[in-house]
Amino acid sequence: MHFDSNEVYHVYNRGNNKQPIFFNEKNYLFFLNKIRNEWKKYCEILSYCLMPNHFHFMLYPNEHGCKNIILDEKITHLQNLSKTIGHTLSSYTKAINIQNHTIGTLFQKKTKAKCLTTSEDLKDISMKEYLSTCFYYVYRNPLTAIYVTNIKDWPYSSFPDYYGYRNGSICNKNLALDLLSLSNYDFKNEEVVSLNNKIISKLF
Repeated sequence: MHFDSNEVYHVYNRGNNKQPIFFNEKNYLFFLNKIRNEWKKYCEILSYCLMPNHFHFMLYPNEHGCKNIILDEKITHLQNLSKTIGHTLSSYTKAINIQNHTIGTLFQKKTKAKCLTTSEDLKDISMKEYLSTCFYYVYRNPLTAIYVTNIKDWPYSSFPDYYGYRNGSICNKNLALDLLSLSNYDFKNEEVVSLNNKIISKLF
């Protein structure tokens, strides 16, 4: 993963061989607590959704997160944010292996990060449409998988925070709505808008 500051990224990964990565509510909450404590110093989190076997985030890295790490007085290719994401997944894997009495890899080897704000796709798509499609696509995962009948009912995403059902502290809601050119009124009214499948295919 490579990040540039003040750009928006769709960051995602899933369980190795599509295996589950969250097994109970405590796992979801433990993972989110790690995100809050480990990622927020390096980026603004715009949205997230955790699913039983994968996750999605929209991130807005800051300059500190994009700095390359120095080891033995040499600049490495690894950035603070990308290293931290790897560390989070590795330490979470260790905790799950202890919980489940298992060994081995939990996640797929490489976490993906697709830049949405400097993408070649923007030649044919407006910035607002591209970002908002990713924003709402992330939230509709539980609905698509038929875990809920209303996306507001999935507790492991930031959608309830935006909708006013919770006062979550992980996401920078004001920044997200500003980048997407959405008001709170727009947000609630656009949640039911059909998404363009061609745009969705470009988010990965």
